[in-house]
Amino acid sequence: GKVFQHSLKPSRKTFMFLFVITWLVVTIHSDEDYYKLLGISREASTREVRQAFKKLALTMHPDKNPNDETAHEKFLKINRAYEVLKDEDLRKKYDKYGEKGLQDDQQGGRYESWNYYRYDFGIYDDDPEVITLDRGDFDAAVNSGEVWFVNFYYPRCSHCHELAPTWREFAKEMDGVVRIGAVNCGDNSRLCRSKGVSSYPSLLVFRAGVKYYGDRSKRSLTQFAMQFVTSKVSELWQGSIANPRHAAFSRLGWLITFCADTGGKTSPQLKEKILTFYVVRVCDVSLQDGLVKVGWIDCTMHTDLCGSFDVTSSTTALFPPDSSLTQEGSVLFLKTLDAREIYLQVLQHMPDLETLTKNSFEDKLAHHRWLVSFVFGGNSAAVHEYKKLVVCTSLLCVQVGKVDCLSEAQLCASLYIQKPCVAVFKGLGIHDFEIHHGKDALYNIVAFAKESVSAHVTTLRPENFPRDEKVPWLVDFFAPWCPPCRALLPELRKASIQLHGQMKFGTLDCTIHQGLCSMYNINAYPTTVVFNKSSVHEYEGHHSADGILEFVQDLANPVVVTLTPETFQELVRRRKHAETWVVDFYAPWCGPCQALLPEWRRLARMLSGLINVGTVDCQKHHSFCQSESVRAYPEIRLFPQNRRDQYHDYKGWHRDAHSLKTWALSYLPRASVDLSPEDFRRKVLEGQEHWVLDFYAPWCGPCQHFAPEFEVLARMLKGTVRAGKVDCQAHYQTCQSAGITAYPTVRFYPYLGTTRVIYLSLVTPNSSKHLQRGRYRCYI
Repeated sequence: GKVFQHSLKPSRKTFMFLFVITWLVVTIHSDEDYYKLLGISREASTREVRQAFKKLALTMHPDKNPNDETAHEKFLKINRAYEVLKDEDLRKKYDKYGEKGLQDDQQGGRYESWNYYRYDFGIYDDDPEVITLDRGDFDAAVNSGEVWFVNFYYPRCSHCHELAPTWREFAKEMDGVVRIGAVNCGDNSRLCRSKGVSSYPSLLVFRAGVKYYGDRSKRSLTQFAMQFVTSKVSELWQGSIANPRHAAFSRLGWLITFCADTGGKTSPQLKEKILTFYVVRVCDVSLQDGLVKVGWIDCTMHTDLCGSFDVTSSTTALFPPDSSLTQEGSVLFLKTLDAREIYLQVLQHMPDLETLTKNSFEDKLAHHRWLVSFVFGGNSAAVHEYKKLVVCTSLLCVQVGKVDCLSEAQLCASLYIQKPCVAVFKGLGIHDFEIHHGKDALYNIVAFAKESVSAHVTTLRPENFPRDEKVPWLVDFFAPWCPPCRALLPELRKASIQLHGQMKFGTLDCTIHQGLCSMYNINAYPTTVVFNKSSVHEYEGHHSADGILEFVQDLANPVVVTLTPETFQELVRRRKHAETWVVDFYAPWCGPCQALLPEWRRLARMLSGLINVGTVDCQKHHSFCQSESVRAYPEIRLFPQNRRDQYHDYKGWHRDAHSLKTWALSYLPRASVDLSPEDFRRKVLEGQEHWVLDFYAPWCGPCQHFAPEFEVLARMLKGTVRAGKVDCQAHYQTCQSAGITAYPTVRFYPYLGTTRVIYLSLVTPNSSKHLQRGRYRCYI
């Protein structure tokens, strides 16, 4: 995981170390391109990565090739490629630094049996009705306004596999009424945890925020889902339509099904299943604000009414706005009973989007927000689908229009529009807009519009690219085909809202503006850079709004001290006796060093007030690093309290912030005390001080994980509350009499006059700031 300097003469021990590391890495890694190994393009989605890997796994697995001595090694290579490319953060590191940027993320060294890949892997990946969602597109989907019923499953879960056939049939039943999705929690553990999923399968309805606990039959699932569908089909009769032949239908129009064959036997289930689908309405708006109203007439009960429409057999008719039977050709009788065909024909006859031209464009967009579809001629299904955007965005106070770039080529060229797309113009003129780069699905576009109108992200071009601006800019250099890029865009919008007034946000498409991207040496996507006057800072953190906020906060108030040879001598070598320092000796060109940067900043925040954190740039201060015997990058050293002439090298394999924090805190003097049974009785139960106690067992992994957090808590409370630890393996009777049933357990014993009150709180090992119920426990 380190990069060694060629200019330094390595020792024999170094040669041996290099040999061992090289052997370990070669057994797992390959110099071959990961995308080529899986046979996919660099723009492949996470689902396409998973599908490609599964196809290869079924043929290349060692279980299927027992006579091939190289099968194990070959499979390790494709398994490693899959583990990296399915993960957004690892994929970005690989795209930018190659394998050298992944040396701290050793995955792919183990794999499952052939049966796992055949039967358990990606249960719904090949089902068209079930939409597989990943972390990158989940929020856009469920925030689109549609009703989503999502199955969170785990590949090894037997109950998940038992549900799968029913879930597929249920998805077919709900097609066009409710969106049916699935999330593979094996590949999206972070997403599943964020949604509170702790058991599998978990079935959640989004928009309502309701979890399903009923039995898992198709009938029960359908009944449950339909209660969230607010679209209804109206039963019409003579009294509801006074004079059909001369009636002018409402501004929304009507879609009416005439039932001449089923009569009074028409079941509620038939109406719910078929007629509800006809409701051409997919957005979070009331029915009367939809595209059409939907109704049905039972012609065996209302023969005269159907006769007044000249209907003698079962049919469906579309009555556009302001149409009537007296206007020849204004009513469309549909010659199909197929729901999908009816849906498409209704869309075709709905009013088109308002057409914008070069002459009207600037005036229209000057003072109002617009969602604009840029098309290049044609009459595709997508063009008709976009007609629904008028309804879907009505609550956003956004007008919707289209520009045909074949007839308005000059206008589109001025905006660098080179292919069909959708953009939100923010109401500040024609130059402040953001282009949609997500899925070309209506629900995704609607979610984008909702986010974009309230966010402050601008699509950049050479004309408005920030140069010598007084206000800092965060610029995301990206490529539309890059999945990590698309996943980052919604996070940029969130961050732009929180940092509005402090920083501006823009995106630059490097597939269009290659020259501008080359000028800034952009060679991997996404590359996110903060331009602050003459300073340029590249963002290396996680693809999240929180990560961006942390990065910006660090720029404003740095928590990592940049050390020179002079300040190193003053602050580190001649440090105060009570001070501890951890220092990262790095080189800017070193891939593992770059990968460490965001974790190092996070570590500094975690250790704030406890340990000082610094960096030394060994490219800039090469001679100094040589004099300090720094032979590999990154080199992490801890300089402890009271021992100015000593330091400790970090020899751990993982360089994440938590692992580094645990290591660094282990060198601090303890702030808590160990309590014997006698101490517990005399000092805690009978004493006159406040105590917070950690009941633990030495063999308990979560206890070990929590130990440094408890020390942080002890230091925070020092002088106010005393902190103690009770070893429940050595003092089992004490813990049993105290009612301890799981490890670690943290209890607060405040002294309130003559009364000792016990407050029990179960602790999440990841946090010392809040004593709260946690998930990681060792139960007795």
